[in-house]
Amino acid sequence: MVLTLSICAKKARYVSEADALLAIAKATITLRHYACDRCGEFHLTSRTKGKRIARPVTD
Repeated sequence: MVLTLSICAKKARYVSEADALLAIAKATITLRHYACDRCGEFHLTSRTKGKRIARPVTD
């Protein structure tokens, strides 16, 4: 199986999950992050259909 990075080249990449979460916090739309199986970094998506959205942590 050949994994191409051409798809990833068009997307913003975040080296760490923390970096991706910071970008989500600054966004004006609902986003979620995911680890990419091609490049090993994190990307963001606005697609949430069928995906469980984590609830904010409250103390």
